[in-house]
Amino acid sequence: MSSLKTLDQREIRTGFGRFATGVTVVTCRNEAGEPHGATVNAFTAVSLEPALCQVTLTRRSKACRYLGDAPFAVNVLAAGQLGTALHFAGRPQDTPPEWAEGPTAPVLAGNAATISCLPWRTYDGGDHLIVIGEVAHLETSGADPLLFYAGAFRELGPIQADPPWAASLDCPDSGWFGSELFSPLPARS
Repeated sequence: MSSLKTLDQREIRTGFGRFATGVTVVTCRNEAGEPHGATVNAFTAVSLEPALCQVTLTRRSKACRYLGDAPFAVNVLAAGQLGTALHFAGRPQDTPPEWAEGPTAPVLAGNAATISCLPWRTYDGGDHLIVIGEVAHLETSGADPLLFYAGAFRELGPIQADPPWAASLDCPDSGWFGSELFSPLPARS
């Protein structure tokens, strides 16, 4: 049996930070019924049937207290919403974000996608709370997402290296089999 090395929090953050993520703001209502939001980059799709998604919030966040059995929205921020991300991460901006009424909870304007959820399950995640929502409504825009990588906000950019399929007829940049040379096989009888 091997002994495991004890990792310090900086090592863990550095390792986890090597995974690029999108940036979301989870929105809900506080106990007074007012809109509330928290910047969260721990978001993932869970299931298509039923449609479920997951957000993970630190137990220290106010939003964690409001999401027990409450509807919420996951606002996938667009590249132009850095100020919104900072605002809900505890750095209020001069111009506050624009709110709108969503199907299940308050939402933000200008997102790359907005996923409105009903509460489904909540799980213990150590110093975090894992919240699973059932997707009740989904809206997308053509905006590129805001990204977070290695402790900094980022935007999408083109791949710098030549992809290995560049000379292939099934290159994704050509529309995956977009060539007129491709034709499906006839159906078997």
